[in-house]
Amino acid sequence: MKNPVVATVLPLIFAILSSVYAEDSAARFAAMTPDEVRAFEIEVMEKVADLALIPPVLNTSPLPDYGYDRLDYGMTIGIERTPGGRLWACWVAGGDSPKAFFVLATSDDDGHSWSPPRLVVDAHSKNLPLDRSVLVGNLWTDPLGRLWLIFDQSMDMFDGRAGVWVAICENPDADKPQWSKPRRIWHGVTLNKPTVLSSGEWLLPISLDQREGFGPFRGTFKKLDPLRGANVFVSTDQGANWERRGCVRFPNPDWHEHMIVERKDGTLWMLARTAKGIMQSTSPDGGKTWAEPSFPAGMQQPVARFHIRRLASGRILMVKHGDTMDSHEGRSKLSAWLSEDEGKTWKGPLMLDERKGISYPDGFQAPDGTICISYDRNRATDGEILMARFTEEDVLAGKLVGPKSKLKMLISRPLAEK
Repeated sequence: MKNPVVATVLPLIFAILSSVYAEDSAARFAAMTPDEVRAFEIEVMEKVADLALIPPVLNTSPLPDYGYDRLDYGMTIGIERTPGGRLWACWVAGGDSPKAFFVLATSDDDGHSWSPPRLVVDAHSKNLPLDRSVLVGNLWTDPLGRLWLIFDQSMDMFDGRAGVWVAICENPDADKPQWSKPRRIWHGVTLNKPTVLSSGEWLLPISLDQREGFGPFRGTFKKLDPLRGANVFVSTDQGANWERRGCVRFPNPDWHEHMIVERKDGTLWMLARTAKGIMQSTSPDGGKTWAEPSFPAGMQQPVARFHIRRLASGRILMVKHGDTMDSHEGRSKLSAWLSEDEGKTWKGPLMLDERKGISYPDGFQAPDGTICISYDRNRATDGEILMARFTEEDVLAGKLVGPKSKLKMLISRPLAEK
């Protein structure tokens, strides 16, 4: 039974203490200089950003709350194939904004049909003062056959620090896949898949944006400024631990979205997104040091994501915008190219989708050589997530010649009323 005296007195004590503290704070703030007030504001916003350090929850039973009839936006994140042949696709719902969250679905028939949403990562909470978003990430099947879900978590759209989280599924072909608890690797975001080197090391591209935090987070986490850029993290123990090895700082940065290919001479070739188009850098020592950034000769791309990977044949695949390698017309004409001389010259293209409003290619190559690329179309209106399935022979011929090749395959479409 409650003590009536305690029930009456405690609220009174708290009210008095709050009043005194408020008066002391008001006096303290009144004595501050403008610079001191600004420093206090930044300190408070960094504490708010700490809410993004709380481990996110994976929703493995997202229906009916996250059914297609409840979704109204679609921005592709990535696509991957498991050892058993299942395809997993991931995309952003909510918007390219602080409202963003991840949705995943699967296909067991090479992309002809797709499941309803099977996994959702939604970090929003009505208890928070601002939106907590999940906006950037990818899917990756590692050499052990485990499926990695890589995603960021940040307050607002970018709180100046963000953070790369991973969850791993060791049975991605099962009826009820089991995921590990998410763990945070470092600050920043990872949009593109890791690269496995000939040494056996795994390289993870992590972007810690060179720009300040957005909106109310402007000016936060200045102590991280020396680490900002297109970072390279390395694991020598199959992903159990990751260590920062090197970084490239690009002029006119725009999210970086960097990807890394190991060339046949052992050097690393990094391509990154900037406000001026694709830029490049190379490393002779496994990512420790990098050359001064430059523009790759004869390669033009809008301010948008591209996709580049080494194929089993030894060729390099590039998926970009434009019907020639040295031109583009914005986010239209998504095309596939092949290089047999380490990116010096390119053959193709195979036009994957000629329409406007298409972007953000990501993909994989299956054991039989088939290449699958996911992308999105008209994110805020049609919101379609699509897939192109083709071969190297298709790219060299400039048209579909493979019996399994097919373009504009639908992965998902949001059905909620706009």
